[in-house]
Amino acid sequence: MTQCSPLAPAAFPALPPVAGVTARVARARYKNWDRCDLTYVELAEGTAVAGVTTQSKCPSPEVEWCRDAIPLGSARALVVNAGNANAFTGHRGRAAVEAIAAKVANHLDCKPSDIFVSSTGVIGVPLPVDKAEAGLDAAFAAEPCGWEDAATTIGTTDTYAKGAHASAMIGGTRVELVGIIKGSGMIAPDMATMLGYIFTDAAIDPKLLQQMLSAANRQSFSCITVDSDTSTSDTVLAFATGKAGNDVLTSMDDAGADAFAAALGDICRQLAHLVVRDGEGASKFIEITVEGAESDGSAHRIALSIANSPLVKTAIAGEDANWGRVVMAVGKAGEPADRDKLSIRFGATQVASGGLALEGYDEAPVAAHLKGQDILIGVDLGLGNGRATVWTCDLTHGYISINADYRS
Repeated sequence: MTQCSPLAPAAFPALPPVAGVTARVARARYKNWDRCDLTYVELAEGTAVAGVTTQSKCPSPEVEWCRDAIPLGSARALVVNAGNANAFTGHRGRAAVEAIAAKVANHLDCKPSDIFVSSTGVIGVPLPVDKAEAGLDAAFAAEPCGWEDAATTIGTTDTYAKGAHASAMIGGTRVELVGIIKGSGMIAPDMATMLGYIFTDAAIDPKLLQQMLSAANRQSFSCITVDSDTSTSDTVLAFATGKAGNDVLTSMDDAGADAFAAALGDICRQLAHLVVRDGEGASKFIEITVEGAESDGSAHRIALSIANSPLVKTAIAGEDANWGRVVMAVGKAGEPADRDKLSIRFGATQVASGGLALEGYDEAPVAAHLKGQDILIGVDLGLGNGRATVWTCDLTHGYISINADYRS
């Protein structure tokens, strides 16, 4: 990992073990680096699974494999390869995924469809099957590792390991949720632009878990953007081992279902924010709230138009209160808007309303706000009740440096 993002948490959080989950890491040497780059997670028999994947029309074979396996509802293992995305690799890429799944299935005496595979890194280079199989052999023999090692191993351009924790009460039983995630660039939510994994000891029907994860995704992973580019490999999976011993959740009407859904939403937001705070070259974490839109969907699209604007993002990087760029981004979104009803604020300070700068507007408090690391931008369209919040980061020279030299 390179120099740590200035927006990173002070330390990796203390995450509890999750019954029925055992992680190991190994060196497959997918790139010329001296680090672990293969994560192998064994899951107890009876583990339920749910997932969301990229909406890219050029998905990796790993994404296609997961899409086929998720509806079956069961999982026994997860394999994550870092350094090689195995995307746009034709039949060789699919053969590599099949070989990985077959090898792990043979090791665990289960069906290949119970094995979930993800890869991340350079696009267009087939995943070397020999390295993958040797890495798996090393992982099978390795000692179990902690969450920080697992989180570090799945990273690519990430500057810090990302993990989060939540818990919930189902009846009288406390259940734990732990998540790890990787993501730094190629982040534009068309579901979830990164690789993220959530593990819980809760007992829950896979169809209900899918319903909850899809809902949580809409308010978290699909509300972040770093650079407007959607990855070929995006996958978020949730695994529920059932080892907590609670009565199995099968419906949102069950006691404790609301609490578990809230905890799942919480951990998804935590993980999503960690990705933005590690945006390539980022120095500012930006929250954009749009309200007064004709619908929530319209508000979401306008908020993303602002968040993805290079002009807005570079202004924030330069600590320039150029609210005119926000007006521009609202106008180009293609959504209903009325210039003369539009209001804009930076932090707690309203800067524009009714089609022009606010009378008596003092830029000093806005300039002070922009010198901080956490930036708030608010927009009120004055048209309806639609509302949305998205999160992004600024755009600095660091982003260019990282991506100009990515393959070398």
